[in-house]
Amino acid sequence: MSYTVAALYHFTHFADPQAVAADLKALCADLGTCGTLIVAGEGINGTVAGEADAIAALIAHVRALPGCADTDVKYAQAHEAPFARMKIKVKAEIVTLGAGDLDPANRAGTHLDPADWNALIADPDTVIIDTRNAYEVACGTFENAIDPATRSFREFPSWFDDFAADLKAQGRTPKIAMFCTGGIRCEKSTALVKARGFDDVYHLKGGILRYLEEMPQADSRWQGDCYVFDERVTVGHGLKPGDYTTCRGCGLPHPREAEHDCPGDELGAWPHRG
Repeated sequence: MSYTVAALYHFTHFADPQAVAADLKALCADLGTCGTLIVAGEGINGTVAGEADAIAALIAHVRALPGCADTDVKYAQAHEAPFARMKIKVKAEIVTLGAGDLDPANRAGTHLDPADWNALIADPDTVIIDTRNAYEVACGTFENAIDPATRSFREFPSWFDDFAADLKAQGRTPKIAMFCTGGIRCEKSTALVKARGFDDVYHLKGGILRYLEEMPQADSRWQGDCYVFDERVTVGHGLKPGDYTTCRGCGLPHPREAEHDCPGDELGAWPHRG
């Protein structure tokens, strides 16, 4: 059996997230999909897999939800089920930042497509921030990007507040370009940055994955692989599988042919999106 894999997120306002989740749970049970969908008052996020017709029906349902008509979906194919079961969760946030109500649906930064992104980050006065966690950044990032060295997305607000204080002490209010794997973390973190008083804030539409899919390698400013949260571990240009595997001891990615000094429990549990 061939599986269609759909990764999606959308910031909107759900008045009753529990009702949205209940309808999704019933539909996914009927369709036989697997994966995870997270629902919150601020929107929906997740990755699901199933037969092509089932995924098409699920995406049509999601796009019919309030404010979700233009939900962006990234598709891939798998020969085996990439998830063991279907989970529908209701949480306070669809991606946990812990910085209060930022309203990313209305107050995020400006989206840029890959070509405009290249132009922006080529400007030496632009501050480029990788909003992902340290183990993801270690696999690859954009040239000249700042690595906050966070272990969790929840650490990003504290890091940025210190970074912003340094900028303001220097009298700088630069253009800020932010990126992440698929777009959700940078969309939410740009809302945080704008709430902290920075106006020229931009993020890469569709994230690194859309960039690697669309940008010719000869014109790319990406260096290395992109960590992904599935059995591929990393991908490169054209979304081809990368050269990394996952350590069974610590859950961290490492080059397939290289020795890995496993830190054991020092870094905590298996890597996660937050």
